[in-house]
Amino acid sequence: MSFGFLIDTTLCVGCEACMVACDERNKLSEEDESYELSVNNYTVVKNKTISDQDIYYRQMCMHCEDPTCVSVCPVAAFEKTPEGPVIYHGDRCMGCRYCIMACPFDVPKFEWNKALPLVRKCDMCYDRIKAGGIPACAEACPTEATLFGDRDELIEIARQRIRDNKDQYYPYIYGLEEAGGTSVLIISSVSLAELGFKMKNFQAAFPKLTWEVMKEIPNVVTFGGVFLYGLWWIINRRIKLQEIPANGDEIPEKEEK
Repeated sequence: MSFGFLIDTTLCVGCEACMVACDERNKLSEEDESYELSVNNYTVVKNKTISDQDIYYRQMCMHCEDPTCVSVCPVAAFEKTPEGPVIYHGDRCMGCRYCIMACPFDVPKFEWNKALPLVRKCDMCYDRIKAGGIPACAEACPTEATLFGDRDELIEIARQRIRDNKDQYYPYIYGLEEAGGTSVLIISSVSLAELGFKMKNFQAAFPKLTWEVMKEIPNVVTFGGVFLYGLWWIINRRIKLQEIPANGDEIPEKEEK
């Protein structure tokens, strides 16, 4: 069973209970009040007014079905678990920060101010899931704006809500296909693009796109090698032809003094 979140922005009241619960569970510092993802903010509640409507929504790790952070990490510090969460093994990390550069959602953050820095992000309270519990943020949400459960069941719940309340929801489930699919699904009264979420040309899994390029490298190298050798042969052939006199006689060798 693969778990995930269904975040319904129409039910979010901006109480930030999810942020408080996350901070307490992960023992995060309360100094960062930027409302941006950081080493001290694994999730943030943001607000945007669209057509006189206040919309509250969460930003967090999307726990991709085919995570780019996992595919680029050379030491397997990131792992996509069978339960759904993408977790981080700090004892394996060598600090290359490829995960930070590769993440399509700009989620992993680096502890720049520490002598032995690690990468930080939400792990969906993996220890609680393994113990049969639910993530702290979902447990703390008073309106069930953050719902935790089996990903397939959450998809059906989202579809049912959209069918039953056509005037309330924008007819789209974000995370169903984005970046190849994510364990965090979002439904809203407006297009997620209006809330700043990436959507255009954002459906394919990024590791798959990388592989489409990488698998062509042997062919490119082979063709490039043949092409360069041919170019070298042509240039040297022309040089030798220029050294032959017009009458066809060979150039006499220089006499040794």
